[in-house]
Amino acid sequence: MNEKTGDKLGFWSIVLLAINAIIGSGIFLTPGSVVQQAGSKALVVYFIAAIFAAILAISFAAASKYVTKSGAAYAYSKAAFGDKIGFYMGVLRYFSASVAWGVMAVGVIKSTISIFGGDPNKALSVTVGFLVLMAIITIINLFGQRVLKWVMNLATIGKLAALILIIVAGVVLLITTGASSHLSEVDQITQNGQKIVPTLTTTTFVMAIVSAFYAFTGFESVASGSEDMKNPEKNLPRAIPLAIFIIAVVYIGVVAVAMVMNPKALMTTKQVVAVAAIFNNEILRDVILVGALISMFGINVASSFNAPRILEAMAREGQMSKALTKRTKNNFPIRTFFISVALAVLIPMAFEYNMVNLITLSAMVRFLGFIVVPIAVIQFYRGKAKEGVLNADKNVLTDVVVPILSIVIVIFLLIEYNWKAQFGVANSAGQIVGVNWYAIAMMIFGFVILPLIMAWISRSERKN
Repeated sequence: MNEKTGDKLGFWSIVLLAINAIIGSGIFLTPGSVVQQAGSKALVVYFIAAIFAAILAISFAAASKYVTKSGAAYAYSKAAFGDKIGFYMGVLRYFSASVAWGVMAVGVIKSTISIFGGDPNKALSVTVGFLVLMAIITIINLFGQRVLKWVMNLATIGKLAALILIIVAGVVLLITTGASSHLSEVDQITQNGQKIVPTLTTTTFVMAIVSAFYAFTGFESVASGSEDMKNPEKNLPRAIPLAIFIIAVVYIGVVAVAMVMNPKALMTTKQVVAVAAIFNNEILRDVILVGALISMFGINVASSFNAPRILEAMAREGQMSKALTKRTKNNFPIRTFFISVALAVLIPMAFEYNMVNLITLSAMVRFLGFIVVPIAVIQFYRGKAKEGVLNADKNVLTDVVVPILSIVIVIFLLIEYNWKAQFGVANSAGQIVGVNWYAIAMMIFGFVILPLIMAWISRSERKN
């Protein structure tokens, strides 16, 4: 555990870490797909997604005032329900975090290759870029938390600057040129004689919310390294909701500007960074592209901080080998870091960098945590935890009402989710024509095989 308080993350560094962990490639790459699904209701969709994310974030923040050990969902589950459920949640959350890191690394590499005119689907190019990126992130981590904190803060400021630039530049252009689209006209835009936005139904509206909601995920991993933060029991419950609020304002501003300026370009562009397509000025587009790359690099750095500390937390609790708790003189968890790097590199490679399959697994594990953690908070409030927790100030709103709302929201999203599309193979017309066995295999490996393997390793370690 880090005893150098000066090296720990303070309140504003935690806020920036949360913003960095949440804002990744989503807001730069995917608003076009949300607008395609929801049309003129896209801003409402982002607002609802932000409310959902804030409710879930408050549940995680409430848990962090009772349990300040690193590991986030793992630490909360173990404290509330005991070793077995805690171990299972820890393995799943660690695997998900490592895979998500790999997915984001693939994303930044493919985007970089595309921006500079290369072929993002060429496996060799992606692999070389992948290894170079991981080497750079490793070097940053080896220098210790001071350098890591500096890079994360700089990346966060850089990505926020790029997003604010989109809003400001868009507003200036709207005022100076007067060229704008009314939001109600978005639903009528056509391409090749066909309306781009389909007739809005309950299913399409919910799927749009799910798509927008993914742009807010990442808050659940912020507390993974709570032992490296100053006063986490006080700072985390304030920092995470504040970060969600800042992000919601920025997201809605960016999407609003894009929809008013050039919604057709947003929905039909082939550019990797879709939101840059709304501008005709090349310099402005290039600045936004650089901001997008900074954003994706920043979230990779944040992932390199969070993922290893989940496994390290399990080792500290005696559920994995104590050897995994080893840190360097710069307070870097070197062994869990390189295990995480191995997972982040090898699994995407094994699945030929198919991001859809990898994202599916990572998302499903996150949703499981979104149910377990709110139940854990209610247990803490009721004084029914399996392990000792901090004597925190109890609040019926944040510790009972909000967790119940969180569970209802997650169940609703899971019921309305388009599972056929996620686990099916679609043709060019969008019809499901087969089964995505890769995605199914990943789910079985992540939810069943890996926990069994790690349980066997843990049991063998304890015997020895």
